Formats: sequence, C-alpha cells, structure tokens
Amino acid sequence: MKKITLLLAALVLSATHSYAQLKVTKIRNKDKDHYIATVIGYPVTGLYTYVNQIEPTTILNPDGSGIIQNEDLVKENIIWGIECSESGVPIFKEGFNSASYSLWYKKSNTSKSKSEDENEWILQSFSIHYDKKKMFISGERVKEYIE
Repeated sequence: MKKITLLLAALVLSATHSYAQLKVTKIRNKDKDHYIATVIGYPVTGLYTYVNQIEPTTILNPDGSGIIQNEDLVKENIIWGIECSESGVPIFKEGFNSASYSLWYKKSNTSKSKSEDENEWILQSFSIHYDKKKMFISGERVKEYIE
C-alpha cells in the first residue's frame, strides 16, 4: 500500500512540475491583448539563418530572450513568443504538411535611450514544414529540426 501511495505522489509531483514550466505572457499590441509562450511542442528555440548564408541570424532562447540581426548586420536583443491561448495552447493554422503560427517579438530595452519602437510588438509569420523537418521565420530564416 505504501508503494502505491509513494508512486502516486511521485506521479503527481512530476505532472505538476512539467505543467509549471509552461509560462504564458500577456502582451498588448494596438489596444488588443495577445498571449505568447516559448513552448509549442516543437523545438522552436535555436539559430535561424538564411539558406546557405551565415548572417544575418536570429537566435531564439528557451527563456523568451533572443537576438535578431537585421540586413545591415546590426544585432538587437529581443523578447519573443509564439501566440497561444490564455491557457497556453498554441494558436496555429494547419496546412498540408505544415502549420503556421504567429511569432511576436519586441526589442529589449538594453540601450539607455528608449524609442517608441522598443515598446512595439512586431508580428512575423512562423511556419513548421513537417515533411522537410524545417522551421521558417517570415519564410526566409530557416532552422532544421529533429523530432
């Protein structure tokens, strides 16, 4: 009987721990609330580049931070997330062997001079192509993944 109780307690604790890792952040853009998360069931974090190019890059970190490098090769720190419901369920549109998501990011306030752009959330498309095992940001920057 004690083994069953101990097993149940371990199961409950592990389930609680795994659900506790999902962090949903509420953002506001143009007077509308959105919810974002960095976990959608696929390995979205990592390095994204143009095909056959080293730079410019985009780096998405698991904690919601990252770096985006523009065409002029200037690197900017960002905060990012994939749009989801208030409970953390990713919002996507299913295609043929693909899914489209909304990637939201904004520039981090790392410089001392704040511009209005740093408070603006920017929307970009994010897609996963299952048959090619690739993820795209705005159809340009790509990362291969393994399931």
